[in-house]
Amino acid sequence: MEIQLTTENFASVTNTDKPVLIDFWATWCGPCRMIAPVIEEIAQERADILVCKCNVDEEVPLAAQFGVNVIPTLVVLKNGRVAARTEGLTGKQNIIRLVENAI
Repeated sequence: MEIQLTTENFASVTNTDKPVLIDFWATWCGPCRMIAPVIEEIAQERADILVCKCNVDEEVPLAAQFGVNVIPTLVVLKNGRVAARTEGLTGKQNIIRLVENAI
């Protein structure tokens, strides 16, 4: 299950030994809607990855903190640090590879 990431819960949610995959998205973004089922599949299939979603319109400070200028943007955190990122629409295998290469 994906966790809705907010400024308020960011520190507690990302304080984990697991890699954290953050999907920065917006409701009006077509590519974000296209990638959403893929992100949901990864969350259901991979218990070893903490999958989070961050609505950039509602969480402007978090989007700014990660320099999100394009959505969707996927960021992988490992031990609280950015280990990988990609921008734009991409496939499931590319996302899995992004996370696995980061850890």
